[in-house]
Amino acid sequence: MKFFMHLLPLLYIAPILFAMAFLTLIERKILGYMQHRKGPNVVGPFGLLQPIADGVKLFIKEPIRPSTSSQILFLLTPTLALTLALLMWTPLPLPTPYANLNLSILFILAISSLTVYTILASGWASNSKYALIGALRAVAQTISYEVTLALIILCIIFLTGAFTLCSFFISQELTWFILPFWPLFLMWFVSTLAETNRAPFDLTEGESELVSGFNVEYAGGPFALFFLAEYTNILMMCTLSTIIFLGSHILLLLLSTSPLMAKASILAFCFLWIRASYPRFRYDQLMHLVWKNFLPLMLALIIFYISMPISTLLSPPLP
Repeated sequence: MKFFMHLLPLLYIAPILFAMAFLTLIERKILGYMQHRKGPNVVGPFGLLQPIADGVKLFIKEPIRPSTSSQILFLLTPTLALTLALLMWTPLPLPTPYANLNLSILFILAISSLTVYTILASGWASNSKYALIGALRAVAQTISYEVTLALIILCIIFLTGAFTLCSFFISQELTWFILPFWPLFLMWFVSTLAETNRAPFDLTEGESELVSGFNVEYAGGPFALFFLAEYTNILMMCTLSTIIFLGSHILLLLLSTSPLMAKASILAFCFLWIRASYPRFRYDQLMHLVWKNFLPLMLALIIFYISMPISTLLSPPLP
């Protein structure tokens, strides 16, 4: 029995990593067809074994460690990045959470804010000007858009009345939150793109100006860990977006997670479609969008949505 209890975390992590691996394959296939080329089609039937080949190739390469870098911190930060990315999955109801927390949504916000330290530490430990500049830009971008994400979640919590993710399903038994809160959903979706450093907000990995940004000195296994963490965060944010705005009936969730993950897959496809369609923002445009557009609009919407339940309580009863 103890042996199976030790295997439980592995059984929880393995499907996440498996889905992440094939997300990379789907991304390369979609980008290939959108650019009128085939994409991966050699390794395995239809290129299905390409993610496995890429993973094996990266992990058997010799990791490069700059002689002037902080050796311990340089190798520790990629492991910490993937650990934090996997920790954020623990309170998600799929169909039952691995860690049933009363304040699960706050736990996800707290863990996601810690990813800033992995980016900053990796850029500083590399002892490279390009890596440090990329890390500083990434930290500023992540902190800025976390403000919008936290305010949007706060606005939804005012109406659900609870901090647990299961309460979002109960509140959406009649209608999805995306319908009455579509301005919030649009800002949430754009902010998740910026939070996960995806195009058109991939300024932390701007190849044309920063030569890959904070992970420029990484290669082999440590680089693969950053790669795994990024795509794990993409899947997690798509699943969280589905829970908050496209949640299904709680009884359907207990029977099967297929509808939930199907909607999350559609959102992940939108991530890939946007990458193939839009050019990268300038950094001043990135900051202008969140501080001069999203934040004032978000504060106004918070006042509006808070007034809705209050006005309902204060309204006189019908005769």
